[in-house]
Amino acid sequence: MPKISNLLRLCFSLALALPGLAAAPPKSSPTAPARFAVRFAPSLSAQPLDGRLFLLLSTDPNAEPRMQIGESPDSQLIFGTDVEGLPPGQRALVDARAEGYPIRSLKDLPPGEYTVQALLHRYETFHRADGHTLKLPMDRGEGQHWNLAPGNLYSRPRKVHVGPGQAPIQVLLDQVIPPLPDIPDSKYVRHLRIQSQLLTKFWGRPMFLSALVLVPEGFDAHPEARFPMLLMHDHFVRDFEDSFRTVPPDPNLKPDYSERFRISGYNRIQQEEAYRNFQQWTAPDFPRYLFVKLQHANPYYDDSYAVNSANLGPYGDAIETELMPAIEKAFRVLPTWARFLCGGSTGGWESLAAQIFYPDHYNGAFGSCPDPVDFHAYTVIDLYKDKNAFYLEGAHKRVAQPAARDYLGHTFQTLEEFNAYELALGSHGRSGEQFDIWQAVFSPQGADGYPKPIFDKRTGLIDPKVAAYWQEHYDLRAILEKNWPVLGPKLRGKLHVYCGSADTFFLNDAVYLLEDFLKQTTQPPYEGEVKYGDRAEHCWNGDPEHPNHISRLHYSTLYLDKMLKRMEKTAPVGADLKSWRY
Repeated sequence: MPKISNLLRLCFSLALALPGLAAAPPKSSPTAPARFAVRFAPSLSAQPLDGRLFLLLSTDPNAEPRMQIGESPDSQLIFGTDVEGLPPGQRALVDARAEGYPIRSLKDLPPGEYTVQALLHRYETFHRADGHTLKLPMDRGEGQHWNLAPGNLYSRPRKVHVGPGQAPIQVLLDQVIPPLPDIPDSKYVRHLRIQSQLLTKFWGRPMFLSALVLVPEGFDAHPEARFPMLLMHDHFVRDFEDSFRTVPPDPNLKPDYSERFRISGYNRIQQEEAYRNFQQWTAPDFPRYLFVKLQHANPYYDDSYAVNSANLGPYGDAIETELMPAIEKAFRVLPTWARFLCGGSTGGWESLAAQIFYPDHYNGAFGSCPDPVDFHAYTVIDLYKDKNAFYLEGAHKRVAQPAARDYLGHTFQTLEEFNAYELALGSHGRSGEQFDIWQAVFSPQGADGYPKPIFDKRTGLIDPKVAAYWQEHYDLRAILEKNWPVLGPKLRGKLHVYCGSADTFFLNDAVYLLEDFLKQTTQPPYEGEVKYGDRAEHCWNGDPEHPNHISRLHYSTLYLDKMLKRMEKTAPVGADLKSWRY
């Protein structure tokens, strides 16, 4: 925030790899649904390829179809199917068996004029240390966006008429998304990248962790200074482009409108705020500290959730024992009493989880609009009591459960629809989207090595055994409640949680349950804070003046006063409270 492959589709995908079968698709009948024969040019790859083949159809001429797919109600059409060992020049058939969204199958596609485009999201073969061989889409520097991932093949968009009874419409993948350029260091923004030995061993191939580090004014001129650190957990970004701008806003910038924030001139407001952040960061009287943003995109998502996982590997330990020491050495970070965590949404959960799972490593966490911190409220699902994730079921009726709402409370997507979208993007939990990454992080491995499903993506039926595993290992409230005699003394005064009472994805419900526990803690009391933004949506961060702030760096200044007071209160005798106050 916010897969199961059937045997028939698997057999069909395998058949595509056999030269004689995919070359001759079945003959058409007058009522047969639309079909598309997709192949890639031999000039793009001389080797057979694995991946998820997407057929994209659009009735909106304003952009390429691959740029018009998403969870929102105005999404254009996507149909996905797996291909394995697809030879160059050989056709793969996309037909009514492909998983679709928002229309679930090509057999239900209305006849008419469409812009068609196809894209192959390439998979890599991983030979993991646990003996499983998996095919997954490794991030290639774009943050797990299938429509932008370097190396993916795609076709030029073209207009077609689609109707029943046609011969398969031919589509050629003849374009490739180019690599992304490296971003050089600047005076204020530095980049650090290390190979993780722990993750390399788990995945059976080199794996890397990275960090963006915003260094304070005078960092290079004061080599004797050591600095406090605010570590922000967040989704993948290539740079601090939305938060830190060293030049004034472009006066000729054409204003645009943000649907999410309901703001006209959103891009201009972003630039103005980023420039104010720069002016504040470099002001003579501003405290000097490091603002660090971790990068840990992986084969399942743009982020690992910063914990050890049966499916993703030991990301928590890799971050804490490999990446953090490298950051400490390169950027002169002060000890634990001067290290803090923050983040919103995914980052809100991660900042709280890192503080809870590694309680001695940080001196406080500020988690905004966190992903579900109690799985009694896994958005609107109670994983421990409900039988079905998609429907509220009674004796004689069932009601579709919402996945997302707007600021007026209108549902604009149901849980069943959200998971249909993910199923179109990938089988075996490979969509790169929200419910699949929760499943990848929190679930045990299935017999095939892929994450064991928490619920069936077609029926919504919940697996209670998997839910019990989730509760034991990743339900933050359950972990705190079970271990408070040990964790409480280490976390006293460190937990700070903020959430809008009208969170878009209903994340406030789990925060209420967490607060219920924290308020009744004794020996010791938790002595942190939980606050709610009245009618605020996703992602309220505790700022009463900005219900949904748009700047990452704003999190840093928002919690600065609390950080400084906490450091003064808890710093050991003789601690360095001055070298960074130049």
